[in-house]
Amino acid sequence: MKGIVSQSVKEVLQSLVDDGLVQSDKIGSSNFFWSFPSQQGALIQSRLGIVKEQRATNEAHLKEIKDALETEKALRVESEHRTDLLNELSQLKGELCRLDQELNAYGACDPVKLEETKRAITLGKEAAIRWTDNYGVLLSHFTRQTGVPAEDIRKYLEIGEDYEDIC
Repeated sequence: MKGIVSQSVKEVLQSLVDDGLVQSDKIGSSNFFWSFPSQQGALIQSRLGIVKEQRATNEAHLKEIKDALETEKALRVESEHRTDLLNELSQLKGELCRLDQELNAYGACDPVKLEETKRAITLGKEAAIRWTDNYGVLLSHFTRQTGVPAEDIRKYLEIGEDYEDIC
């Protein structure tokens, strides 16, 4: 009557319910919608209380961490012995890095990598044998079916004269 589509009213109400701005309930066969200004204020106050508690907890945790940091700094008094040990630690870390790089350079001699390489070679050889066998079967079948000489087929497929089966 006023030019408002009822479906748009339902969509707007549903979005307000989803946002928590409007409450709804089904009583009998009717749906009722309501919103109280004090309810929104109470929700905001509740959220504010939760955030304040979380902030207080986080500040207390931060204070504990700062205290622990100060305690550890007090225990680790800068001395010449400590400085020497820290320098030695950094040198040993550098040497460890260098040794790791050297170990990786000799990685081809690693028994695990050698075994993986042998396995890959075996699988590659088996695949090559399978494909050459398939080629031979296909070539003989095609020559029997069409009567075309094998040399012509090899020439057409650009397979050289030096091709030989893998045994």
